[in-house]
Amino acid sequence: MKKIGSIMLAGILIVGMLSGCGGTGTEQSAPETVDGDAKETGADAAELKGIYSGELERGVTIRVLENDTAISEGYFQELIDAFNEKYAEYEIVAVDANMDQYSNLADDGPYGYGPDVLYQANDVLMKYVEGKHIYPIPAQSMSCYDKIPQAAWDAYRADVDGTEYIMGVPVNIQSSMLFYRKDMLPDNWETEWDKNGNQIPDMAESWNDMYRYSKEIVDRGEGKFGYMRSLYDVYFSSGFLFSYGGYVFGDNNTDATDIGFAAGDAAVGANVILQQAELMNEDCIDDSVTVSAYSKLADGTYFATMTTPDVTSLFLRELTNVYEKEGLSAEEAEKKAEENLVVTQVPKLPASGDLTEENPELIPLKTMGGVNGYAISAYTKAPNACLAFVEFATDYEMVMKRHEYLGIVPARSDAAQAAGGISEIIYRNLDQGDIVIMPSIREIEQVWTPAQTFFQDLAKDAFRTTDKKYTSIDLIKEGLESVDQQIYDAIHTLASGQ
Repeated sequence: MKKIGSIMLAGILIVGMLSGCGGTGTEQSAPETVDGDAKETGADAAELKGIYSGELERGVTIRVLENDTAISEGYFQELIDAFNEKYAEYEIVAVDANMDQYSNLADDGPYGYGPDVLYQANDVLMKYVEGKHIYPIPAQSMSCYDKIPQAAWDAYRADVDGTEYIMGVPVNIQSSMLFYRKDMLPDNWETEWDKNGNQIPDMAESWNDMYRYSKEIVDRGEGKFGYMRSLYDVYFSSGFLFSYGGYVFGDNNTDATDIGFAAGDAAVGANVILQQAELMNEDCIDDSVTVSAYSKLADGTYFATMTTPDVTSLFLRELTNVYEKEGLSAEEAEKKAEENLVVTQVPKLPASGDLTEENPELIPLKTMGGVNGYAISAYTKAPNACLAFVEFATDYEMVMKRHEYLGIVPARSDAAQAAGGISEIIYRNLDQGDIVIMPSIREIEQVWTPAQTFFQDLAKDAFRTTDKKYTSIDLIKEGLESVDQQIYDAIHTLASGQ
């Protein structure tokens, strides 16, 4: 009965939301367009009066679900301390929701257990639009609105009953970056591993050179490796498919009837992954590398890996610890770690897909990317206080602090410009179309398991002997076509039978 009552209450809230969002003919409805183009700007603050009154609720506690790294690195505590100090006069207190970062609002919200504010990737947050578990955001009224590029806002756009709304506020842009140890480069790299003389090691610019250097390291027989990555991870491996014509969904990732992991020459990209696995150990098959990458890059077992910039601080911490154990002071160790950990753009791929080819024609590696941000639960009793928290957490000062603590790439252009370096690279790649933002539709949930199973099986093939499965591009393509069919069935056939 409690659950039924909670769901009925949620329904009342949602009806109020839609009546305030226009289209019902009530006094609170707004024009169909905003500044002449609803598609460009989304719903404005006037359309959201049914949710946000502008008057802060007093004496409320806001439970915030944050990223685990932000919590462990101390950023989240600084954020809520600063917010609570600013809003002390209203007796508004933000606290850690104390939930797993992957908790499901659709399950927890109706029971009253969900957070009031959520920080997650766009594909996770946007699945809550169906079912109306999160509120639209009056984005245009926020000070960050014109500081964030439309490509980032687009990740949070959704059509609700014929009107387009923005459902979250972008904080940082995620994409794959190459992490490597500068002090593990060969002594002669400037003369033998810098063909174009641009002071960038060849292995950081070309996957062919990374393959060649990884082979040199493995062939020494010291138990060390060059490039290592958990290859089953769809987020990082799918980019190799995208680079040769693959995609997730058709029509710019909005058409879930068109599955494209096998499209174009995607099998060539999958074969690149298989070649990489041949110079790794079996840890690449599951999440072992993901878990151990921080410590094993630090102790020299791995030369390089690929991951997202928001975990830079974790690599630096491990590397600093290693240098301290070697006898350096804390300050010296930290400085040396910052000098030797290089975070840069991912290398380019050979157009042929052959990592052993000499002097190949190179093409960009298209990477899967995401936009992490904040959303407001439709089950909160304090939407105005929640909006105040989101506004505070996305202002310039706090975004810059998040960058300083975690190494994130800010979605705000002013913060990204101030951050420089990696942020500039990712902004450029986003503009050039080399970052493919994860689909913001619910059907993305059905992608991960079939694709992960395939990538895991593909990586295993490097360690099989007489029973290898993927011995040709055609066989790899068949495997990818099976992935597409499994995803299609999970979305359509199975869903329709429920």
